[in-house]
Amino acid sequence: MRTLVVAFVALAALTACSSGDEPSKAPSSSAAPKPKPAPSTNAAAGALDPCKLLPAEAVSKALFLDNLTAVPGPVQDNAASGGKARTCEYQHNGTTAGALAVTRYEGKQGKPAEMLASIKKAKPGAQDVPGFPDGAVYYVDGQKAATLVSAELVAGTPVLVNYSGPAKMTPEQIAPLVKQALAAS
Repeated sequence: MRTLVVAFVALAALTACSSGDEPSKAPSSSAAPKPKPAPSTNAAAGALDPCKLLPAEAVSKALFLDNLTAVPGPVQDNAASGGKARTCEYQHNGTTAGALAVTRYEGKQGKPAEMLASIKKAKPGAQDVPGFPDGAVYYVDGQKAATLVSAELVAGTPVLVNYSGPAKMTPEQIAPLVKQALAAS
């Protein structure tokens, strides 16, 4: 069951090389103009708490499972890539049914498209998923876990948001979960 958490560590490591030196020109996904927040505001802090970005009720509905609980997973910081990953495990009767990971690359510059291209290159069979402003990629890892990952810039900081669940989950099942987490970040 910890395979999902290990997959997040591998994902963070894979995207380490995607932090380019060019500033991103990606458009902001903000719906309405807001004052520019300081790095310590709720937007930045909230992005590090995936359990708040995607409540257990949303995952319960997508998986057709009652009584899922959201449990904060381990903090996984990677000094080499600058990635700061936070995870939330969604458990059913003590067994992990899925997990959301949010990895921020503080002080790095990178383009979402480059980050996703790096993942596609590293994951055989990875496919683009339409409907995400900055793109998304879906893949099944070793027939154990299905993952959908999207990248975005939050206050100029590159962020990866990914959900991993059972290998039988389709991109259509996972996409609403990742979109909800992205909207909350």
